[in-house]
Formats: sequence, C-alpha cells, structure tokens
Amino acid sequence: MRHPVGVEVVDRVKQDLREVVRGARRLPSLRYADVRLEVVEARSAASENGHDKLTSDDVSLALGVRVLAGDRVVAPGYVGLALGAPDVGDVVRIVREAIERAWRRASVNAELKADTREKFGALGQSLADTRLHPVSVHEDTVPAVFAVDPRTVDLGAMVRYTTDVSRALTALDTRLKYTHVGALTQLSRELFLSSEGAAIDQSFALTQGAAAVVAVSDTTTQELRDVAGHLRGWEIVERGVTDPLLAFPPFRDFAIALGREAVELSQAPPLPTSSREAIVVTDPHYNTLVSHEIIGHPTELDRALKMETAYAGRSWLLRDLGHHQLGKRVASPLVTAFSDPSLPGYGQYTYDHEGVKARRVVHVDRGIFTGFMSSRQTAAIFGGDPNGHWKATEASLVPLIRMSNTVFAGGTRPAADIVKEVDRGFYLAGHRVPSIAESRENFRISARRVWEIENGEIGRLYRDGGIAADSRDYLMNVDAVGDDFRLYPIANCGKGQPMQSKRLGNGGPTMRSRARLAGG
Repeated sequence: MRHPVGVEVVDRVKQDLREVVRGARRLPSLRYADVRLEVVEARSAASENGHDKLTSDDVSLALGVRVLAGDRVVAPGYVGLALGAPDVGDVVRIVREAIERAWRRASVNAELKADTREKFGALGQSLADTRLHPVSVHEDTVPAVFAVDPRTVDLGAMVRYTTDVSRALTALDTRLKYTHVGALTQLSRELFLSSEGAAIDQSFALTQGAAAVVAVSDTTTQELRDVAGHLRGWEIVERGVTDPLLAFPPFRDFAIALGREAVELSQAPPLPTSSREAIVVTDPHYNTLVSHEIIGHPTELDRALKMETAYAGRSWLLRDLGHHQLGKRVASPLVTAFSDPSLPGYGQYTYDHEGVKARRVVHVDRGIFTGFMSSRQTAAIFGGDPNGHWKATEASLVPLIRMSNTVFAGGTRPAADIVKEVDRGFYLAGHRVPSIAESRENFRISARRVWEIENGEIGRLYRDGGIAADSRDYLMNVDAVGDDFRLYPIANCGKGQPMQSKRLGNGGPTMRSRARLAGG
C-alpha cells in the first residue's frame, strides 16, 4: 500500500520553494539562508523468540532552516520543524514563515553578541562573526539506487521474514535463549536550497537487517548483536551484498552465523588481563571501531574546535589553534586513514547538508596527520576548504560534522602472513564495546573473539576481552597492514545535544601492533 503523502511532495513544492528562498535575500541584514526539506517513507518489522513483535509503516516530513544575519556582528538563527500530512498543502507558507522566524532569531542573536563584544573588550572579541567559507554552488538531482523499491515491500512479508529468521535461530541450538530479529527498508528524499542559488535534490534507499542473540552455557551468558545494511532496496536482505569492499550474505545466513558464534563463545574462557603489552593482530571488523573512535571522531573539526566539548569531548589532534598535530607524525609510516563519501555503504552521499560536494579527506598520510572533516563554518575558522561532512540525521535538527566512511587504508600484506610472523600474541576479530578517553587520546575496545597466536598458528579462543592502549603509541607501533580492506555499517553513532544517532560506514584491513590485553 502506497502512502497518500510521499517523497513526491518535493516535486510539487520545489520550484515555489526556490522562489521563497531567493526572495529571502530582501530581508534586512540577511547575509545567507538555506532550507532543508526531507521526506522519509519507512517500513519495519521485528520478531522476538520466533514470534512477531512489532511493525511500523510511516512517513515523516521535516524542515530545517538556517539564516545568517546582522549588521555589527553576523550570527546564526535556526528553525527546525517536524511536519505531518496536514501540513503538505501549506509547505510553501510554512517555509516562508520559518525563514522569517530564523531571520528574527539571527538578528537578535547578532545584536546581543555585538553588545556583549563591546562590553567586555578584549574578552568580548572571542565572540566572532559567524562566517561561511565560499564554495561552488550546485544544482543537481541524485537518484536513489535500488532493485526493489522500499515503498513496494509488503509489510506482512517483512513480518513473515523476520519471524522465520527468528524461529530458525531459536531452533539452531538449545543454548540460544533469546533471539531478536529486525528489518527496515526506507526511501528518503532531501531537498537543499540556499540563497546563493544552490538547488540539490538527493534521494536514498536504505535497508537494514539487525539480529541480537543471547546464548547460555552453564553459568556463562554471551550476548551478541550485529547489523547488515546498505543504501539499497529490500534485495540486499534476500540476496546479500557482493560489492568487493562491502559484502555480507543473505540476512538469514548472517543471523544464523551470529547465533552459532554466540553459542561457541559461551563455552570459551574469558580473556585474561595482561600487565604488559603484547603483539596484537586485529581483523578488518575490529578495526572498523578503531577507525571510528580514534581517527573518525577526533578528526571532526567542530569537536576539535571545542564547539561541543560539554557533551562530546575534544580531540587529541588539536589542543588549540596554535597547538595541533597538523604536519606531525602521529602513526607508523604504514598507516594511512581517510574519510570518503564515495565509498559504498551507509556513509555514501554526493552532497552534504549545506550543499557542499562531498570528497575524500585524508586524515593521516603515511603516518603524518594531514587534516580534519570540516563544514563551511569550521573551514572559515581553521583554514582549508570545506569537504562536505556537515550532516544531520533529520532535517529538523542542526547539522554537525559527521563521519562519512572513515577508514584505515589497505596495505599490501596477505593477512595470513601477518599472523604467521607472530611467535606469541593475540588475534582479535569483530568489535563490541568501546571505552574512549575524553579527547580520544587512549582507548579500550572489546572484541567479539580473541585467539592466542602461538608460533604463527591460531590457538585457543577467548571471550569477553579486548585491548587497551594510548592512541598515538598504538598507531606508531603498527608494523604490518593487510591487503584485505573491508567496509562495515555502523548503525548508531551518537553525537550532539539533542542526540543524533547516525548511520555511517567504517572499515580497514588487518593490522598488527602492540597493546595490553584487557579481559572482561
């Protein structure tokens, strides 16, 4: 069943909204305005222990407006609105009124900032103008990619599918005491318009399967959860994904493998904690979370510039504008890391939420720190060009600098050879839970599985453990990088206040370094 309100709303209002945004330039002291309109059609189903649990069939419509205005000082004003079906006929009026409201907020903000800056002298000079780095202005339409349109997927079929997978998990082994299986498929459309003339219409399909299992053996309980997802249609659930960089089997097989792993781990001993560093070899799935936590978040320039310190922390890569790691060695010459919105998966997009053409930004080039993810505002403060990483999870929320696909680059060594060279060490596969310092300067990340390595051979399996290390020391000690680069979806990266939980991509190859073993 198709919704009476859907992504086609954008077609009906696009031209009128372009005129509204163009007309906003007549408002006194307005320097800049942009509008983001988003429509999402989503269907989901979940089953628990072999029984259907919940379903959802929904359409959301959201609006976000940003205005920069002011005479003595330039300041921002924002308006975010969650809209509904009754608002569809009034979208043009609502946008016009939202721009005017954001302009009034920006104007008041600018006057208060100017008064404060004059009152407090040298201290007040820290209240700088809000300025945007100049960028190319684009007009473009980017279609969604799918074989099966998410809007055509039968909700009853989704319920039957998730229930069937949950039942298969439940029947897999008597030690599996709990199973939860969920599936989501959606189509979204984002319209971005600016007073500079940008007009960008992007659509995305997204489909995800999620599984959570609990296995119990004797007195040991082992819980695992994982997701398989891509910016594609329902076909990825039934067929899997075979992209060379991002691959997983049909979701039923994916979930069954997770259940088998949980049962195996529930019978394994816990990893002992070590008092000294050991040689550790980490697989691509484990390095997905390492790249996320000690490369991705610290290279978000709003975090590094302390724009969100109170609720997100700072960055070990930038102490202040005069003390940072740009141009300095922070890792072994074997380590290169970057963020790239052109790679496949959840982190793939063409333009960010201020109309900037997204591009690869290299953070670490053969061990040397080279740059941050940025927005137009942070680029105007810190220098360099904005690289298209200003994103919001909903149009009604203020965008933040977010990862696209942040990864360690692949190397040239076969992963098997990297293990064979280790006389005594540990092999970590899969990631579970991170615990990261406030500025990301050290970390503890647990793995799903840890094996001993003895004389180049994989030995005993352990559960409930990972590694702990100083971030710089860990990266500096990398002495082997594999040729097995892989991407994985991250389904719930949280940032911001209010919290924005975003889907994105991370990844890397097999890598070898040194760290302490942290047992569970």
